[in-house]
Amino acid sequence: MKRIVVFASGSGTNAENIIKFFNHTKIAKVTQVLCNNEHAKIFDKCKSLNVNCLLFNKQDFSTENTILNLLKDKADYIILAGFLWKVPTKITEAFPKKIINIHPALLPKYGGKGMYGMNVHKDLKENNETETGITIHYVNENYDEGAIIFQAKTALNDTDSAETIAEKIHILEQKHFPKVIESVILGTHE
Repeated sequence: MKRIVVFASGSGTNAENIIKFFNHTKIAKVTQVLCNNEHAKIFDKCKSLNVNCLLFNKQDFSTENTILNLLKDKADYIILAGFLWKVPTKITEAFPKKIINIHPALLPKYGGKGMYGMNVHKDLKENNETETGITIHYVNENYDEGAIIFQAKTALNDTDSAETIAEKIHILEQKHFPKVIESVILGTHE
């Protein structure tokens, strides 16, 4: 059984969905959640799901090898689920094609530093885009530039607000993210 470590920074809805999905498979299991925000809701979700959630800081992640060593010990795959920090090169090099992120837009559009959550949805609205979606991709040393694994689209209309765009994206994330992770682990994704 493959071991998944999930990184999260906020509410943890994607992390929770991934944990629950893999609790019902024999392919993989979320063995650890790592969080860089002491106020994140993911801590409560992990407690109720009986998954260890560890708080870490920038030094543990970037300067020291604390997180790298933990990952080498506990992870076959690393999933970024609403995690906002850039992954250090030492980690991307140690886990090539084993770190997967989800982005709330159709990359390469609306990607890069600072492009997450409502920032993306507001820009989409301001630019009168007619569609958006999610991109699930491998993580490399640059924000949102890793090879694309999967994209799903949703139509937008004039009445959509940044909030309704966020709701549409959330539905796509919940539907596709765990299944795409599973397909990567199984080697069945196209």
